[in-house]
Amino acid sequence: MSTELKRYSLNGETMGTRYTALFYAAAGLDIDEVRLRLTRAVARVDQQMSTWKPDSDLNRLNAAPEQQWVPVPKELTTVLTAALHVSQQSGGAFDIAVGDLVNAWGFGPGKQTVTAQAIGTLTPGARLLASAALVVDPQRNQVLKRKPLNLDLSGIAKGFGVDELARCLETLGITRYLVGIDGEMRARGLKPDGQSWAVALEKPKRGVREVMGVMELSDASIATSGDYRHWVDVAGQSYAHTMNPATGAPLCSPLAAVTVVAASCMLADAWATALMVLGETEGPRLAQERGMDALFVLREGEQLKELSIVGGQLQTQIDTR
Repeated sequence: MSTELKRYSLNGETMGTRYTALFYAAAGLDIDEVRLRLTRAVARVDQQMSTWKPDSDLNRLNAAPEQQWVPVPKELTTVLTAALHVSQQSGGAFDIAVGDLVNAWGFGPGKQTVTAQAIGTLTPGARLLASAALVVDPQRNQVLKRKPLNLDLSGIAKGFGVDELARCLETLGITRYLVGIDGEMRARGLKPDGQSWAVALEKPKRGVREVMGVMELSDASIATSGDYRHWVDVAGQSYAHTMNPATGAPLCSPLAAVTVVAASCMLADAWATALMVLGETEGPRLAQERGMDALFVLREGEQLKELSIVGGQLQTQIDTR
């Protein structure tokens, strides 16, 4: 006899935004216990990887002296290892040693004002990448910095948090779910009616929330990096919050957003950032070379142009308003 499944919906605060969890499970589930476990899972990630919490494990690592092994939680080891891997695979486009840039441009903790003096202290041009100065020992869960580094995991931590939400549900035997933190989502299974999970893609327009399209998701993760949520205007020029290690400055390009579908949300998150940094030409080229699934949205004046890549193959180029 089959057991009828009930739809559950939970959400809560985390990482300066909210997490969501939609799932189907048997009636009579202890929903308070599920909520507690989900909340603890994302709180653990936030406590380890936040730059906004002075006592986080990441800030402890940032403050540690060079040439000294620093013990860190295994989750942080996992994320650092993945970050260095994506950095190497993307030619340094994804880099976590950009904390000083994030702070100088006003995107870090606290209400900071972007000043020419703060920006002027930064050395323009290519920088020392984390992959060249950070040593991660995943066997002993310890990290060593060869040089001073200011690490920032904002391009990968939320994705890992989503993966932790998924792991949390799966330990409870829940296998039909859609979990997310802000725009990073992970889905497993199908709804009881056989339909996939529908994920809305936001149109990259500043100051408004408007749906650009909907993507069906099952047994996969999705993440988007864009220039439309957080930005600063300096001397008449607009700069996105994502930093470009090759220039030592925020992004400033026609590329408005990149969405990536991958097995894990951690990797989807990191690769969306990497492809966004690579820009409107090199980003699609690398996505095709690596056989990725990605959607690029470019600004051409007041128009938007969509370029989709599925399994590494260029599919469509669509002009939208």
